[in-house]
Amino acid sequence: MSANDTYQDPLNSRYSSKEMKYLFSPRNRFSTWRQLWVWLAEAEKELGLDISDEAIQQMQNHTTIKDEEFAVAAEEEKKRRHDVMAHVHTFGLAAPAAAGIIHWGATSCYCTDNADLIFLRDGLDILLPKLATVIEKLSDFAKEYKNLPCLAYTHLQPAQLTTVGKRACLWIQDLLKDLKNLERAREDLRFRGVKGTTGTQASFLQIFDGDHSKVEQLDELVTKKAGFESAYIISSQTYTRKIDADVCNALSSFGATCEHIGQAIRLLASFKELEEPFESTQIGSSAMAYKRNPMRSERLCSLGRKLRNLNADASATYAAQWMERTLDDSAIRRMCLPQSFLCADASLILLNNIASGLVVYPAVIKKRVQAELPFMATENIIMALVKKGVSRQDAHEEIRVLSHEAGAEVKQHGRENDLIERIRKNDFFRLIIPDLEELLKPETFIGRCPEQVDAFYQREVSKALEKYAGKLKTGEAAELNV
Repeated sequence: MSANDTYQDPLNSRYSSKEMKYLFSPRNRFSTWRQLWVWLAEAEKELGLDISDEAIQQMQNHTTIKDEEFAVAAEEEKKRRHDVMAHVHTFGLAAPAAAGIIHWGATSCYCTDNADLIFLRDGLDILLPKLATVIEKLSDFAKEYKNLPCLAYTHLQPAQLTTVGKRACLWIQDLLKDLKNLERAREDLRFRGVKGTTGTQASFLQIFDGDHSKVEQLDELVTKKAGFESAYIISSQTYTRKIDADVCNALSSFGATCEHIGQAIRLLASFKELEEPFESTQIGSSAMAYKRNPMRSERLCSLGRKLRNLNADASATYAAQWMERTLDDSAIRRMCLPQSFLCADASLILLNNIASGLVVYPAVIKKRVQAELPFMATENIIMALVKKGVSRQDAHEEIRVLSHEAGAEVKQHGRENDLIERIRKNDFFRLIIPDLEELLKPETFIGRCPEQVDAFYQREVSKALEKYAGKLKTGEAAELNV
């Protein structure tokens, strides 16, 4: 049967990177199990157990599972209904001198759970530099446009001005929180280690004739071989599924950020103020040839929405575990853990691509600002009149009446906002007419936006990205698979 005849997860077939897909691939999973068995045998031998050099060598020579071995393991699993024992058998065929000592003292979760912790660790190590790269690219964008006034929106209605760069800093600030959340999740990870069937290490204590010191050394040796600083002292048969929930919560929070940013870009694209990259041969619509749909941002919202809901699977699984372990965690974790990482990876590819080529249209932005600026300038005009000795209340009433008249022209007749012309023609405002042009400069309405952008980058962004020096790929846009 062709691969085209079976369902394919689009995260795998369309959206994610090769490195993330390989991390959660069957070959890497089962090869990692084999590596764990090698580390266990090596450590047991180092501590005096009777394991031959030949057994160790054969295991080391066959840590990567071969294509033909998948069929052997699958056939064995059909008979045994146990995936770990099927792979113990298959590994034993490849390393016959070790067949009798593979998995010595261990339980299935020695392989499955320790491997999953390795995948969580390595997955976060893939994601973190990618997220840092996106933050750096958006920071470059923010600094470039820190002085460009644009409409801000509250309730999606025009509000006092901000700048294009300052708005981008709102996105960056949230991404920095995601970076910290993922870093915290990465730093909190430890190894399950060698704990036995219910986490008591009873089997290993028996193997080492009651020598507690050797059991502790075994745990430490295997933990170090796996590249972890420490192992959890307490575990049941599994590592606590609270760890999955914590990692997936951080990833899901990032998913919410993706949807939030994607929506903002889509709205700005509808205003024609800003656009995501659009290739010369790209088609926006099969019917409407003129369209330039924000498909990247729409996909980002779609993936972000999926990601921000995946943590529910991990949290529910943790809550549903009984006592030392129940197997109802197995099938759902096979889906939600890889999907969370693949989805986050796909979202970062999109964010990188978008941040690398955002297009700003200053003329459109200026036109939209000018259409609303007369209303926004009313407070400045009132304050200027008060400085000239005019009653604040009288000024407010005059401005209110003229503003409503101008608003009616815009809303009822579709005409341009003529508030400023009405002010020029009204003798009440004669004292501030010479100052009117200065009072209407957009630059006077952006407050400290440029200074805030600079301070934010210097005090927070650059500091957060220091550890990723040399890992940022800011010179190129991430390519989309489709």
